[in-house]
Amino acid sequence: MLTQDPVRDLKMTGRLVSPTDPDWDETRQVFNLNADVSPAAIALPRNKSEVVAAVEHAKHEGLRVAPQATGHNATAYGDLDGTLLVDVRELQEISIDPDSRSVRVGAGVKWESVTPRLSGHGLAALHGSSPDVGIAGYSLGGGMGWLARKYGLQTNSVTAIEIVTADGHLRRVDESNDPELFWALRGGNGNFGVVTAIEFQAYPVEQLFAGAMFFPFERAGNVIHAWSGLIGELPEEMMTWLKLLQFPEDPAMPEWLQGGSFAVVMAAFLGDEEEGRSLLEPLSDLGPDVDTTAMVSPAALGDLAMDPPDPLPFVSTTAMLDGLPAHSIDEIVKAAGPGSGSPLAMVEFRHLGGAMATPAPGAGARATMPGSIGFFALGVTGDQESVAGVKSYLDALDAIVSPHHVGDYPNFVENPTDASRFFDEVTWDRLRRVKGVFDPGDLFRGNHHIPPVG
Repeated sequence: MLTQDPVRDLKMTGRLVSPTDPDWDETRQVFNLNADVSPAAIALPRNKSEVVAAVEHAKHEGLRVAPQATGHNATAYGDLDGTLLVDVRELQEISIDPDSRSVRVGAGVKWESVTPRLSGHGLAALHGSSPDVGIAGYSLGGGMGWLARKYGLQTNSVTAIEIVTADGHLRRVDESNDPELFWALRGGNGNFGVVTAIEFQAYPVEQLFAGAMFFPFERAGNVIHAWSGLIGELPEEMMTWLKLLQFPEDPAMPEWLQGGSFAVVMAAFLGDEEEGRSLLEPLSDLGPDVDTTAMVSPAALGDLAMDPPDPLPFVSTTAMLDGLPAHSIDEIVKAAGPGSGSPLAMVEFRHLGGAMATPAPGAGARATMPGSIGFFALGVTGDQESVAGVKSYLDALDAIVSPHHVGDYPNFVENPTDASRFFDEVTWDRLRRVKGVFDPGDLFRGNHHIPPVG
């Protein structure tokens, strides 16, 4: 039975924050400031034993459990009434073995704490666009980064996961121990327990050719058409992203970026400079105003996408596409390009395919990524009036790309949704069966919920 104060008897040295505490709003703040995350309470365990204690206490008090680390994609939880949010931000273990290229991190560790260290060893991880993102959550949902066309999704480079399951046990799962749970965790998100640590492989990369080409916003149409025509010819060692970026007047930025709008092509190539420049020649021949491409260490990839480092209020949309035909490009430019009046801070297209299109041996539930192009757009919103304006532009883009929509990437879907849309029927049924074995009472709710069979 749920008591009046469902967390009063939870024994932890880590913080336990309730709605009546003065630091409640600060503690429940997530990356998207538009989110109103309101669980029954928030537990911040400092070690694995305290994670076990939090899970056991939630069960005893009739609460559900929602795992969280860095607060990205938190809006996908929806209503957290009657839920204990177990925030593992304090789990900050980091161990790197350069000889075996293996990495072990606590579930609260962000990429910014690991990628520079790996780079110093001549190694690269399969991180995404933002160094502020947590490794565990990114990996459990898939993980689509700069080297994914060559090495696939980060989730399939995971070698072991430590997790507290609904029976209160701390398990180490891998291909030999609870292999079905290991499969489900790699793509099934936080629906099977609270992850306390994760281990994964890094890759030997001492240097690569990477950078960005900035074109005037007025030339967006030409740049997108050229990029779209080029990507089908690129090897899997080359990843490119095309972005329409509109920067705020921020004195922390370089002066030439402040308040500016650009069409930007970003690239990362696992090869030498001569070949990299040759591959990108159809774009460089368009004459970018600024070209930062050069041979760099892997650590440089962390800031290549120029994602905002601090929490902000935003609204977004996303889709995986089977292509981007010329007429759709023209419509996109008309809807969000020069002269459109668009308030959107970013309209992004990522080249997919390569290793993301082929299941790796022993892959998890998120084995591949559908489509050939990933689409993501967002606008920053300062008030409710601006939310409506941003949504109208996002809706217009959704209508343009919808004929080419072939799937979704759950890490980018910010709203509560039926998670079955992310998987084929066989994978979805298998995920629900695993959930039924390890969490038959549906104690855990990931940010895209998978219900147990039964």
